[in-house]
Amino acid sequence: MRIIVADCSAEYSGRLNASLPLAKRVLLIKADNSLLIFSELGSYKPLNWMAAPCTLRDITPESADTRSGGESAEIPQKVIRVSADKSNDVLEVTLRHIYSDESYDLGEDPGLIKDGVEDHLQRYLAEQIERIGKGAKLVRREYPTAIGPVDIMAIDANGEHVAIEIKRNGGIDGVEQLTRYCKLLNRDPLLAPVHGIFAAQTITPQARVLAQDRGFRCLILDYEEMKGVEDDSLRLF
Repeated sequence: MRIIVADCSAEYSGRLNASLPLAKRVLLIKADNSLLIFSELGSYKPLNWMAAPCTLRDITPESADTRSGGESAEIPQKVIRVSADKSNDVLEVTLRHIYSDESYDLGEDPGLIKDGVEDHLQRYLAEQIERIGKGAKLVRREYPTAIGPVDIMAIDANGEHVAIEIKRNGGIDGVEQLTRYCKLLNRDPLLAPVHGIFAAQTITPQARVLAQDRGFRCLILDYEEMKGVEDDSLRLF
């Protein structure tokens, strides 16, 4: 990773044309030659960038240009030109004054580890299946069907099958997904009747109304409580 702090301007040409006037900015150059330009303020998104695959040239001017009238123009310390490999797009950054130009070997990154994702919710609910009702038993996680796996298949205290669809944030799309699973599963006389439970950390009002209209129950999952933190906020509707 190369990080440059410099007074710079930039010109992007190709499928679109864009320019950045001279200002103090941060340039981030990754090992794949992709270049991103950041300012002090604003969000995480760069002001401009060139993504890989691309080719980077680091150009140091050898002599000053001459302006009209014979006045010596300011010599840029460096020009960085990045060209896209699969198009004619070019990003050229002119560095007038470089405050810092450092490279770092970050090594191999293990990637982002997310806590509270759907797989974790599924695993905890499978281990604590009686949260859907006393006497419930787990059949299996990722129960296979012809249109994809059901997150959890269980049997309730009455011996009837229950298909459970799990989302972090439950919306209408999740209810529709559960509807398709239950419709298919109920065609199997060995499984029918199959009931549905829509489980999520949050459920939108529209999704709740639709789920109840389809005959499904809604289960609010408190991830911290499921991990063992004492909390009475788990609710079954």
